[in-house]
Amino acid sequence: MRTGMRICSGVLAASLLAQLSACGTLLYPDRRGQIDGRIDPAVVALNAVGLLLYVIPGLIAFGIDFATGAIYLPDDRFSIAPHKLQEAIGADGQVDLARLQAIIEAESGRRMPLDHPNLIQQQGDLQQLAALGLIPAA
Repeated sequence: MRTGMRICSGVLAASLLAQLSACGTLLYPDRRGQIDGRIDPAVVALNAVGLLLYVIPGLIAFGIDFATGAIYLPDDRFSIAPHKLQEAIGADGQVDLARLQAIIEAESGRRMPLDHPNLIQQQGDLQQLAALGLIPAA
């Protein structure tokens, strides 16, 4: 009886772990925020396994992945490490737009018009800088 209970517990734990890891949002957090693109077959397969084992959690996994955009393959977007962007911050704490544009163009190969009149700039605070590991210099 004790061995049967251990086997059932192990199977239940393994299946719940498989379902938890099926969510593309947990596997690929960097993909969140995408709107469309090609669908990643690996994430679909993992979600389908969850759909076969448990209908409701599988549907929830599909819903979350589509809602967050984690089910889509990356569309050649680039990200730049914060320590490289820190070079664009001057000694007075202001961002040098020309230097920032040069860093973005060098890292991603894309030109971003930072002087465009429709560009909206938002001010950050010290907590945001600390979360990125940046030290404010003013």
